[in-house]
Amino acid sequence: MKRTIKNLVGFTISATDGEIGKVKDFYFDDITWTIRYLVVETGNCLSNRKVLISPEALLQCDWVYETFPVNLTKEQIEKSPNIDTDQPVSRQQEMELYAHYPWINYWGSGLWSGGMGTTGMMMPMSSVPMEEAVKNSKDIPDAEADPHLRSAKSVEGYTIHASDDTIGDVEDFLVDDGNWTIHYIVVYTGNWFPGKKVTISPDLIKEINWEISEVIIDVPVEQVKNSPEYDASKQLSTEYESILKNYYSQFISHK
Repeated sequence: MKRTIKNLVGFTISATDGEIGKVKDFYFDDITWTIRYLVVETGNCLSNRKVLISPEALLQCDWVYETFPVNLTKEQIEKSPNIDTDQPVSRQQEMELYAHYPWINYWGSGLWSGGMGTTGMMMPMSSVPMEEAVKNSKDIPDAEADPHLRSAKSVEGYTIHASDDTIGDVEDFLVDDGNWTIHYIVVYTGNWFPGKKVTISPDLIKEINWEISEVIIDVPVEQVKNSPEYDASKQLSTEYESILKNYYSQFISHK
């Protein structure tokens, strides 16, 4: 099912031996558009800090009580590496995180291969132990250490610029709760076309300019304006998604 990121913020994270804290944000990979981490603000019992939890740790979610159970203990989380979630997360920090938890790394190339590749398929694990990889990672050039992680909360409000003009702002994201990939960006066009919200696929994105907070898409304003309207008060239906895919497929196929 597709769910909005905003509706998932505030969910409780429950360890195997008690509550940990609340979800405050999500980090996604700006290349594969996959959620890599939940940013969790812990309670007083866990030093009141923010920690990163991989979706790999999630068990069966309780949508009624808005709870994400995880297969981790409070002690595991308390002893996890300190990472400043208000700053960009480096690959070195990620490797320390994956050395601490029993997770499969996702970056899947070179010395640290393994985890989820860009297609979402499981990649073979590297024969190099993660602890050794962490030690060796201190020599990684800065360019290679960029994990392309972006905060969903920080991208909200980015301007959407079509091929011929500005069309709206990023309001939210629709994520598949099965594989944790972002399928659509919710765009508010209120300043251009009052009252209308639309969704666009990441496949339409030509470039994201992080310096000026702008998402550039490869279709003209008119095509976005005429796209099926999104009703945030209703769940994303199969019928709406089918209409949306059919509408945008003509533009994606010609990119």
